[in-house]
Amino acid sequence: LLDKMALVGKIVDMFSRTHFFLNSFFSNPVLLAGIFSWFFAQFIKTVIHLLTRKVKSFRDVIELLVWRTGGMPSSHSALVTSLSTSIGIRNGLESDLFILSLFFALVVIRDAVGVRRSSGIQAKTINEMGDSLSQKKVLSYRPIKEVDGHKPIEVIVGALLGVSMSFAFFYL
Repeated sequence: LLDKMALVGKIVDMFSRTHFFLNSFFSNPVLLAGIFSWFFAQFIKTVIHLLTRKVKSFRDVIELLVWRTGGMPSSHSALVTSLSTSIGIRNGLESDLFILSLFFALVVIRDAVGVRRSSGIQAKTINEMGDSLSQKKVLSYRPIKEVDGHKPIEVIVGALLGVSMSFAFFYL
């Protein structure tokens, strides 16, 4: 009987520790600012697409809310700036973790506005050339994926959204 009671006690203790961990994890303002800044940017992007009638199906709406890249505002920029700002608020601007998050944010933002945008423009041009050659029966062409990068204004708005979300979760 004592062994069974000890086992039940250990199980209860394990569940209470797990509950405490999950509660602490999901109430972490750094996590919340990151998630909400990303989701809010995706939501704004979806609304803009709905208002400009660029959405063709319900599937497009779901993809825009969850996954699609490019467009106004940049959810990548919102996410990384909210993480970096939140870490700076929580740990101080002199902390190694803030410096790491700052450089991580700069790399992600540079990639969003530079590399991915260039790749998308190149893919679009290649697809146009391939389509033209395919129509002339010169060759059979299957289009490549066009990755949407960001214009600088989309990145700036996303970054401002991320910073704002961080301050909201820490100070409101």
